[in-house]
Amino acid sequence: MITSAIQLYKNAYEGLSKSIWLLSVVMLINRSGTMVLAFMTLYCTYLGYSIRHAGWVVAIYGMGSIVGALLGGRISDRFGFYYTQVAALFFGGILFILLGQMNSYVSICICTFFLSMVNESFRPANATAIAHYSTPQNRTQSYSLIRLAINLGWGIGSALGGFLASINYHLLFWVDGITNIAAAFMLIMILPRVPLNQQRTVSAPGSKPPIRTTPYQDKVFLYFWLFTLFFSICFFQLFTTVPLFFKENLLMDEFWIGVIMAANGIFIALFEMVIVYKLEGRWPYLRLMFYGALLMAASFIILNIPFQNGLMVAFLFILVITLAEIIAMPFMNSYYISRTSDLNRGQYAGLYTMAWSAAQVIGSSTGAILAYRFGFINLWWMVACLSVTAAIGYLWLQRKG
Repeated sequence: MITSAIQLYKNAYEGLSKSIWLLSVVMLINRSGTMVLAFMTLYCTYLGYSIRHAGWVVAIYGMGSIVGALLGGRISDRFGFYYTQVAALFFGGILFILLGQMNSYVSICICTFFLSMVNESFRPANATAIAHYSTPQNRTQSYSLIRLAINLGWGIGSALGGFLASINYHLLFWVDGITNIAAAFMLIMILPRVPLNQQRTVSAPGSKPPIRTTPYQDKVFLYFWLFTLFFSICFFQLFTTVPLFFKENLLMDEFWIGVIMAANGIFIALFEMVIVYKLEGRWPYLRLMFYGALLMAASFIILNIPFQNGLMVAFLFILVITLAEIIAMPFMNSYYISRTSDLNRGQYAGLYTMAWSAAQVIGSSTGAILAYRFGFINLWWMVACLSVTAAIGYLWLQRKG
């Protein structure tokens, strides 16, 4: 049995390019310092601002992310994904450190907007890079490996963030900024530069030609975008209202909140590649998204189960929402990338990233407001219903063909 398990893990990691492995190292270094966003709402309340004010700060981060996603996609197609990634990491690191020096609410909001705009412009460029370094046959595995690095780093960062927040919240911004800058230099040192003309090489055999010139002309993609927006609004509660619920309703301190948040990244690091390897090709991508969205709904229903042990509730929630993430998210990337070409991939990636950025705005602001006005119990029921709506949408899109 042990031999079979080892072989299964070996098969799950085979066939990936050297560049994908090197890029995953860069992402691991970068995300090991990612801790500011997970503790932003708690940081704002630490400074004396209300839950509503804290929710708006995270929403403003999402607003900047929308601008950054669109700019990052266009810049990636115009100047190349390589230089876009380096610039976003370096200047994002500087802005993280600068944000930690802000004290007034207005200065925090302004700095947060520009930080997110620069920082999130990295994502469409990174998605384009992964597609370039992979083949249609191993693309989902490639995205999963990068997600593994990101989530392993997220696990490290969340655990370290909880420890640092218990000492001094300002340490979070220094660590996040320094690791961003370090990742920029690491990318330059270990990954060869990819000129724009090389980025625009002819797609590999077996890849589909673009269905439309731009993503805005692709109606199927736009429906997919809408349902992904619903899904991501639910998912982003994990970084905004869920930590507040853990602290205020489950009476957990920052250390245990960090441990539970870290479990999300650890579970993904241990199991996602194997699960993706077993699922790839067995079901249509949209069907897997349907299952993932249903599990997302179940995770928030768990938060309303009246267990005596708050830590148990938090652990079950993280377990189920992580499984939802593993089943749905890697295949989302492969699905939309399959509809692109080398000429418009950045625009598709930018618009896809914008769905997540818009969800951060909507989810952060409305989630905090709804929790404040109606309580967390009603909020979790509303989030679960929205996730079920996304599931039905994915299933409809699959059957629509």
